[in-house]
Amino acid sequence: MIQAAILFFLAGLAEIGGGYLIWLWLREGKPFYWGMVGGLTLALYGVIATFQSFPSFGRVYAAYGGVFIVMSVLWGWVIDKKTPDFYDWIGAGICLIGVSVMLWGPRS
Repeated sequence: MIQAAILFFLAGLAEIGGGYLIWLWLREGKPFYWGMVGGLTLALYGVIATFQSFPSFGRVYAAYGGVFIVMSVLWGWVIDKKTPDFYDWIGAGICLIGVSVMLWGPRS
């Protein structure tokens, strides 16, 4: 479970960080190489995800979506200095509950 959490965290950083670099390049006029580094970082995200031990691609990627929502709220707070409000936190919590049900719910 610790390995899964670490992989979710690393993949989240790669996905959000890569997207952020491309955002800065295209929306805020940063140099082209910022976009290139962002693209490579996004590709790294795809590689990191393959190290998960869960057998289902769809389930793992759906779970990543929930984790990334939480990480995106935190990214916005720390990097963009946009304080999340009550509803951001409620939504993030709901996502984590959903991820937990998807990954660790009893199955036959």
